Amino acid sequence: MGAAVTALSAGAADMSGWLLMGLPGAMYAAGLSSSWIAIGLTIGAFLNYVLVAPRLRVYTEVAKNSITLPVFFENRFHDKTQLLKIASSVFILVFFTLYTSAGMVSGGRLFESAFNIDYYTGLYVTTFVVVLYTFLGGFLAVSLTDFVQGTIMVTALVILPIVMVTQIGGLGETISIIDNKNSDYLDLFKGTTTISIVSLLAWGLGYFGQPHILVRFMAIDSVKDIPKARNIGITWMIFTVGGAMLVGLFGIAYLAKFDTATMSKFDGSKEMAETIFIYTSRVLFHPLIGGFLLSAILAAVMSTISSQLLVTSSSMTEDIYRTFFNKQASAKTMLQVSRLSVLIVAVIALLLSLNPKDSILNLVGNAWAGFGAAFGPIVLLSLLWKRTTAMAGLLGMLVGGAVVLLWVYVPHDHKDVYEMIPGFILSFLTIVIVSLLSKPVNQEIQDEFDEVKRIVKS
Repeated sequence: MGAAVTALSAGAADMSGWLLMGLPGAMYAAGLSSSWIAIGLTIGAFLNYVLVAPRLRVYTEVAKNSITLPVFFENRFHDKTQLLKIASSVFILVFFTLYTSAGMVSGGRLFESAFNIDYYTGLYVTTFVVVLYTFLGGFLAVSLTDFVQGTIMVTALVILPIVMVTQIGGLGETISIIDNKNSDYLDLFKGTTTISIVSLLAWGLGYFGQPHILVRFMAIDSVKDIPKARNIGITWMIFTVGGAMLVGLFGIAYLAKFDTATMSKFDGSKEMAETIFIYTSRVLFHPLIGGFLLSAILAAVMSTISSQLLVTSSSMTEDIYRTFFNKQASAKTMLQVSRLSVLIVAVIALLLSLNPKDSILNLVGNAWAGFGAAFGPIVLLSLLWKRTTAMAGLLGMLVGGAVVLLWVYVPHDHKDVYEMIPGFILSFLTIVIVSLLSKPVNQEIQDEFDEVKRIVKS
C-alpha cells in the first residue's frame, strides 16, 4: 500500500465510533479536562510511527515475510514451541471480540438516535454490511474502504465545528456562553487529579500493541514511505480528534443558546451526551449534508469493525488452523476458513452488543488497554532491544493481558487508575527482568536484529 492509503486506513481503523460519539460526549460532559485523552493519543500515535513503524516493516520482511503479528513474534524469536503464536492469537480473539462489540454498539446507537430506528435493527444492519464487504474483499478492500471512510471522517469533523461556531455568533460568543454556563468547562485541570491525567495520557501507550494498526505498517510498500505516511497520518489525526473535541465543547454553547429543552436531556445522560454529533448534524444542515455527516459515524464504525474482523480471521486462519489442523491447506480452503472465522467472531460480538452495560468510551478503553498491555511492551522491546528472549516475551504478554482483565473485572479500590498503566508497566518489567536472567539469544537472532537496524538507518 502507498503512504496515503496506509496513513488513512490506519487512522480510520484506529478511530472507531468513539471518535464521533464517545469523545464529543466526554467533552460535552466535562469540558476541556477531557482533552487529556486526545493529547495522549496524538503523542502515542506519533511515537508509534517513529519507533515502531519503520522497524516493524523491515523486521517482518527479514523474519520470513511474516504477515500476522503472532507469526512475526514466532519468527522474530525463532520460537519452535509456538507458545508465543498461540498466546498472542488467543489474546487477539478475546480482545478483538470485545473491541468489535463496542463498534457494533456505536452502529446501533447511530441508527437509534439519527433515524429513530430500533437499536437492534441498527445493530443487525451494521453487522451485515461490514461482514459482507469483509467477506468479499479481504485486506485490500478493507484498506481502500478505510481510506475513503477516513476522508469522510476528517471532512465531517472540520465542517461541523466551523458551522456550529458561525451559527452561535463567533468564537468569542461561543466561549462566553460556555463560561457563563459553567466556567469549569474551560479549565483544562478542573475536576482532574494527577492520577486521572496520567490515566488519560496513558491511552497513548496502547498504540504500540494494536494489531489492526500495526498490520498497516507491515503492509506499506516500502519503509521509505513511512515518513510521508506519518506526516499524513498525524495531520489527519490532529484535525479529526481536534474537530471531535470542538463538536462536544461547542455543543454546550449551541444547546444553551438555541435548545434548552434538549440541553436538560443531554446534561443528565451520558448516553445522550454521546449523540451530540448526531443532534447537531441534523439540526444545522439540509438533510443531504446532514446525511453525509452522519455517514462519517458509520464510516468510523465500519472501518474499525472490518479491520478487527480481518485481523482476527487472519489469526484464526494462519496462526491456529494452518498450524494445528491443516499445514498443507490450499488457498481455497484457507479462504473458506477465513470467511467462517469472520462470521464466528461477528456473531459472538453481536451477541455481546445486544445488552451493552457501559459507555462506548469505556467499552473501547478496556479492549484498547488489553492490547496495549499484552502486545505493546513485547512489540517495542522486540524491535528495540536485541537481548529480548522468547520466554520473556511470552511471560510479559501473559502478565500484561492478565493484569488488565483482573483490573477491570475484579473489585478493588483503584478503579480511577486506567488498567493500561499497571498492565503495561508490569509486562515491560517482566520482559526485561526475565530476559536479563535468561541465556543470551543465539547469534542468528542477533544478526537478524543488526540487519534490521542497518536497513532502517540506511
